[in-house]
Amino acid sequence: MEHLISSKDMARFVASGYLKYEDMVPEDLCKACREEMVNFGGYLAVGTPFEETWPKNTALGEAFRLPKVKGLIHSLVGPGPLYDHHAAHLVRAHTTRGPDMHQDSVIDFRRNYFDIQLSFFPADTTDEMGGTFLLPGSHFRNVRTGEIRGYQHVAGKIWATCPAGTIYVWNTRVWHGARSNHTDKDRYMFKLRLNPAQPQIRHFDTSDMDDPEIGRILSTNHCWEGNEHRYEIMKRVELWRYVSDQPDFDIGERFLRRREDQPQNQTITATS
Repeated sequence: MEHLISSKDMARFVASGYLKYEDMVPEDLCKACREEMVNFGGYLAVGTPFEETWPKNTALGEAFRLPKVKGLIHSLVGPGPLYDHHAAHLVRAHTTRGPDMHQDSVIDFRRNYFDIQLSFFPADTTDEMGGTFLLPGSHFRNVRTGEIRGYQHVAGKIWATCPAGTIYVWNTRVWHGARSNHTDKDRYMFKLRLNPAQPQIRHFDTSDMDDPEIGRILSTNHCWEGNEHRYEIMKRVELWRYVSDQPDFDIGERFLRRREDQPQNQTITATS
């Protein structure tokens, strides 16, 4: 498989819950996708193989089969992903929205597992157009959707500002939401959610697996964690151990050690 993401990018995904890639879809295909989005609605066969289910001979069908996009998908969910759902988000000019921060996977508590969502922006998206916002690192905080709907000004929150052809890919547990479009132009975003069909272990480029930068990436502070940053590091290390197949990996003060050291289970050796 070509165009796999690096181990460092995989660590960024584990730590922050999202990645951003520009120049993924060429402009002529972006234009065709914008025209197609207006009438591209309705779910397909949920839970079926993506390659068999996703339409061919369409602009959106081609966009998500581009080699760079296929490499990105493979890196995160492995071969043969399943189609979950899609949606064409067209926010008309001068559309005002209230705060709607939410989490999609509120009933999904499986360990060592994550779905991905690809947010494809087929048109230039400025800050004033109100691109999707994300709260990096929030994917380990499972909540009920309504509990965070009123949150607005959270330290570390980012929002999509990007040129046409950009794809954000994110763990579906990341807290996120839509924003108001204060411009004279419509805002386009097409989302596609995929499920893994196999264990998500080492499907990315592992040639830089031993780069010491990975530990620093996994220790990223997103500003909102406060004193609970150590908890976030523990959850990241747990997930990194799984996706990298490094069961003894640890960083910093090795916080997982405190939980894993269990002297109470050791056999006592008699001494004379």
